[in-house]
Amino acid sequence: MAEMNFGGVIENVITPKEFSLEKAREILKDETIAVLGYGVQGPGQACNLRDNGFNVIVGQREGSTYDKAVSDGWVPGETLFSIEEAAERGTIICMLLSDAAQIAVWPKVVPYLTAGKALYFSHGFGINWNDRTGIVPPADVDVIMVAPKGSGTSLRTMFLEGRGLNSSYAIYQDATGKAMDRVVAFGIGIGSGYMFETTFQREAVSDLTGERGSLMGAIQGLLLAQYEVLRENGHTPSEAFNETVEELTQSLMPLFAAKGMDWMYANCSTTAQRGALDWMTPFHDAIKPVMYQLYESVKSGNEAQISIDSNSQPDYREKLNEELKALHESEMWRTAEVVRQLRPENEAK
Repeated sequence: MAEMNFGGVIENVITPKEFSLEKAREILKDETIAVLGYGVQGPGQACNLRDNGFNVIVGQREGSTYDKAVSDGWVPGETLFSIEEAAERGTIICMLLSDAAQIAVWPKVVPYLTAGKALYFSHGFGINWNDRTGIVPPADVDVIMVAPKGSGTSLRTMFLEGRGLNSSYAIYQDATGKAMDRVVAFGIGIGSGYMFETTFQREAVSDLTGERGSLMGAIQGLLLAQYEVLRENGHTPSEAFNETVEELTQSLMPLFAAKGMDWMYANCSTTAQRGALDWMTPFHDAIKPVMYQLYESVKSGNEAQISIDSNSQPDYREKLNEELKALHESEMWRTAEVVRQLRPENEAK
């Protein structure tokens, strides 16, 4: 482990420099990694592990993602099995199904969690709220987690580009005395850039807060509010979209991603700097109470219960698709389609 100073707070992190891929392979050389689920996280983690030389199999029900698994090179009867057979064959059983699917298949998986195996997650939801999910692991298995800080698609894309996606890791239960080696080796195996320690509880709460907050929910709400105000005051869709979304994603985000918000401010006009510094406090003061409300809703388990109740409905997928369709067909995101086509890289094609 290496000590790093994060804004005055010292944390231990693990990188491939301290824990090599060769060491990870040695630790997991006798393990069979069974990746259950081939939807969001499954493909990236399974393919990265396979490419890095680990013994991996996939468990997936037949359907669209089963066909994707076959197209990615997983062979039915050799490296691609039913969820139950993969769980039986695996020594590290990876629950990479959706939260709702984990609840549904748990009774089918738990009989194969025999002593000494490891149960692996990439999200703390099922374990942290297991009074609601029913996912209570046997006492004689390791329960570990590596949670990439991004989508499975990003994990795979960055791996193929020779880069690593940062991940958190946690141990919920160490039955064998090998949980630490297993979890770190797994994190290196999937291509993590660096890993920082967390708990299942902290990861679950921070993850749901982030998704509903700055990563997805809040950012859509903020962008839409600004777009609507510009449009209601006579600005064209193209102007409103460029000033709200396009400049943010294409010009400014790369700047503060590279060197921080202060550096981005320093590379904008003095007029922009002054206005941003003056208005960031009113925005902060308006938003922080909502963030507290969101955090308490997550921490209490209310958000988890809403997800469980919603995702368990038989028409869940249809209702979700209707909501996503409405988002897609809004003026702001239809304008986005036209703007993307006009980007120079697309005009050249």
